[in-house]
This record gives sequence, C-alpha cells and structure tokens, in this order.
Amino acid sequence: MNDDQLLRYSRHILLNDFDIEGQEKLLASTVLIVGAGGLGCPAAMYLASSGIGEIIIADDDVVELSNLQRQIGHAMADIDSPKVESLKQTLSALNPDVKVTAVNTRLDENQMAVYVQQSDVLVDCSDNFKTRFLLNRFAVEYKKPLVSGAAIRTEAQLVVFDSRDDKSPCYRCLYSDDVDSEQDCSSNGVLAPLVGIVGSMQAFEVIRLITGFGESSVGALQMADLKHGGWRSLTLARDPECPVCGSR
Repeated sequence: MNDDQLLRYSRHILLNDFDIEGQEKLLASTVLIVGAGGLGCPAAMYLASSGIGEIIIADDDVVELSNLQRQIGHAMADIDSPKVESLKQTLSALNPDVKVTAVNTRLDENQMAVYVQQSDVLVDCSDNFKTRFLLNRFAVEYKKPLVSGAAIRTEAQLVVFDSRDDKSPCYRCLYSDDVDSEQDCSSNGVLAPLVGIVGSMQAFEVIRLITGFGESSVGALQMADLKHGGWRSLTLARDPECPVCGSR
C-alpha cells in the first residue's frame, strides 16, 4: 500500500486481527454484486469505501423517481440512466482506486458463470427468485461464498452460504421452486432505512469472508421485523435432499 492508502484505510488497520494484512486482502479481491437497487447501493458503497479491489455490478434496470426513496447510490440527475452506470459513478467518486465493472444486463447462465468465476465473493441484492436461484447454483458449482439479503415492508433477511464448507447449506435449502414470487417492493412497499441496514450488513459479511475477521456466520439465518421487534437468528442446516447442494 502507498501512503495515501495507509491513511485512507487507517481505521481498518487499527483494528485488532485486521491490520495491514486484512486490508491487503480486500485490495486484492473481486466482488460480484447482482442488483444495483436498495440493497446493492449501500452494499457497493461500503465495499468501495472499504477498499475492495474490483466490484462487478450487474443490473438491467434504469433509475426511476420512486427508487430515490431508498436507493442511495442514485440521484435526481440519474433518472432514466442505467442503474449500474449511475452507481459506478457514485463508487468512483467515493474511491477512484476501486475498479468498477458495470454490467447493464440481467445475467443469463453463460454471463453468470463467467462473472462468478472471476469473483471471490458473490452478493445477492436481486429482487427475483429466478436470479437468486441461478446465482446460488453457480455459487455451489464454483464453490464461491454467497451473501444473500432481502427486505420488504419492515421485514428483512440475511444469510451467508459458503459451499467451500461441506456443512454449509445453500439458498435452495431455504427456498423451493414453488416459493411465492410476487413479493416485491413495488407492490408491498419497503421502509427506506431497512434496505440500508441489510445492504450494510451484507458488506460487513463480505469483508469478514475475505479477511477472516471475527467469527463465521455461515448458515446463520438472520431475520427481523423492525416494526414489531428486533433481529433473531436461526441455524440453517444443509438439506441432504437439496437438488443443488445435496449431492456434494
């Protein structure tokens, strides 16, 4: 690291069990974020400011006025622009040393496979189960850790999967093909700070996976309803009959 980087990341370096070695691991890492909306914005912004070497962002949507209530990586001037390009500009302004690759499309199987293989950690900030199932399948196939988050109304969910660990479940252990696919913010609403909380937690879990900082939370299903209470955590076991990870 050069002198500017030592100063920029000094508050990380001061942490016990993190120090220069942990920061160098972040600088050498590549993270794939699928989704540049309510979760993807804070996750990407904190990862960029923390010094991830390369961030790949994939999304096929454009910025709309209704997004600005919660998608903090975009602004009024970005309306009608591709979300990935808007967020790329925000990240580059935060930390110009971070390489940001903007992929303005909904990833198909071939594209997903390519970007998953290029990445050290995968971050699911998508808004549909088809994308989540596809990302999970490649996470298992290529043994990449996956940090999955979701938020709707005042309810949230966060879970870390890591198929490098034979005991880790996968996303498909949690949800089956017949899951209700109509649950989205456009029809149900979402409280703005909630997505910021979940996206920030996703960024923290990515940093923990890359650096080994703190205790692993793989397989811990964290859930909250912030209107009626706080967070609770359940241990999610791997399903031996899971069609994705059950045979590994």
